[in-house]
Amino acid sequence: MAQFINTKDALVTDAIDGVLAGSGGALCRLDGYPHIKVVCRSDWDKSRVALISGGGSGHEPAHAGFVGEGMLTAAVCGEVFASPSVDAVLAGILAVTGEAGCLLIVKNYTGDRLNFGLAAERARAYGLKVAMVIVDDDIALPDLPQARGVAGTLFVHKIAGALAEDGADLDTVSAAAEAVVAGTASIGMSLDTCTVPGSAREDRIAAGMAELGLGIHGEAGVQQVDFENAEKAMEMVLSRLAGHIDGNECVALLNNLGGTTPLEMAVLTHALATSTHATGIKALIGPAPMMTSLDMHGFSVSVLPLDAATEVGLARAVPLAAWPGMNTLGAGKVKPLPDGLSPIKPIPSENPRIRSLIEQCCDLLIAAEDDLNKLDAKSGDGDTGSTLATAARALSGSMDRMPLADLTQLFRAVGNELSQTMGGSSGVILAIFFGATGDACANGHPTHEALLKGLERISEVGGAATGDRTMIDALHPALTAMPDGIDAAAGAARTGADGTAKMGRAKAGRASYVPEENLIGHNDPGAEAVARLFEGLAAAMKG
Repeated sequence: MAQFINTKDALVTDAIDGVLAGSGGALCRLDGYPHIKVVCRSDWDKSRVALISGGGSGHEPAHAGFVGEGMLTAAVCGEVFASPSVDAVLAGILAVTGEAGCLLIVKNYTGDRLNFGLAAERARAYGLKVAMVIVDDDIALPDLPQARGVAGTLFVHKIAGALAEDGADLDTVSAAAEAVVAGTASIGMSLDTCTVPGSAREDRIAAGMAELGLGIHGEAGVQQVDFENAEKAMEMVLSRLAGHIDGNECVALLNNLGGTTPLEMAVLTHALATSTHATGIKALIGPAPMMTSLDMHGFSVSVLPLDAATEVGLARAVPLAAWPGMNTLGAGKVKPLPDGLSPIKPIPSENPRIRSLIEQCCDLLIAAEDDLNKLDAKSGDGDTGSTLATAARALSGSMDRMPLADLTQLFRAVGNELSQTMGGSSGVILAIFFGATGDACANGHPTHEALLKGLERISEVGGAATGDRTMIDALHPALTAMPDGIDAAAGAARTGADGTAKMGRAKAGRASYVPEENLIGHNDPGAEAVARLFEGLAAAMKG
């Protein structure tokens, strides 16, 4: 898998230099590459308790992304998923620790404990006050005597950091950190493993499965579970945390493990907010990538009881882009549509023949969803089938509200329905088409002429015409042939759709951005949808 890196050996140092370059001078590093990789606050004067964290790289923005006012004083970075050396940790301690002392925040992995622990002993021999807290928030393995430290570490960074920034002494900061560790619980889920630079990606999670209770270094989860959807995934994670949520007012930290899209994270946030297990969760940090595992396609949830002191520490603003802040968790506010935009509800009426015709059209588009998506992937973004199927499902479900006995009102009602339920430009185009068709019917045109008037309107508004490699290439000949019967219309639609495969240049739609070699030999998906629709109707009428 290609990655935007230069060399594996320079990956971490290049990344650190990039963080420094974009910090506006707020961060600096110790001279000691490549063995000593320590990022520090540029404004630090050693007058307060210093907070130092770190560990292997690959968890970005942790740890360097949280160096700054109100959080960490320094971050000690190792190679990818590898603990930094004792000398690197000691260098960080000596660079930022004054009379007030320092607190080392260490995740519970053997390498980190040993290297940070020995560095602390050496620093104490220099006469420095050094305390260390071990974060062990992972509940995936409840019987394990040494639980791992994962994303709950961010709670410690933030709360201890707020106290240190306000001048609290080392004992106070350390005690608060220990209390946060004792109250924090975390667990994660992933659909795929991560890609370690220079290594082949491990393919251990089968399709339709997810891994529950995984670590942040690519290690396998506690178990593989069936994956259905985001809601069920979140429910499974929260059920494991229920003992830490029930009876408490909690804050949750929703962490992106690196490869989950913002769209997916928003869906997971909704699943969290509406879960029955989340009744005690009053505040949310995220969703955001905070403690990642390179490009792992997963998420984790960490929870912590929310008392007054905890809330103050977590809510304190910090000038760090990587920290997403804390917000109250609750249902989103919904405002009514402005006047004039509320849909006009038609008076329902019944016509069994028209109902059957529309339902057949809807069934045909739903059945073609996968095929049309695959075809659209050749020239667009692969969603034509889904867009049409979504609209078809909505239209099929609206039949009882439709004025089926009045074609003029029916065409307008179908246009309104599609404008509300069909995404992208297709929904707008078809809404204009059916609206204009309804207007033409109201002016006395027979159905096939009214449909052609609708087609003229979308050409005027959308700018596409026959030969531009769009659905019009199948729809125009089909509507023109309709007076000769449905078989003629279906044949004309198929000829028009197949003709788009010979068009190397599209003049409208997303395909207009696609090179010729991607288009030749493949039908336009919109035109193909029209052809299948007419062919399906012709076959049904014969039956």
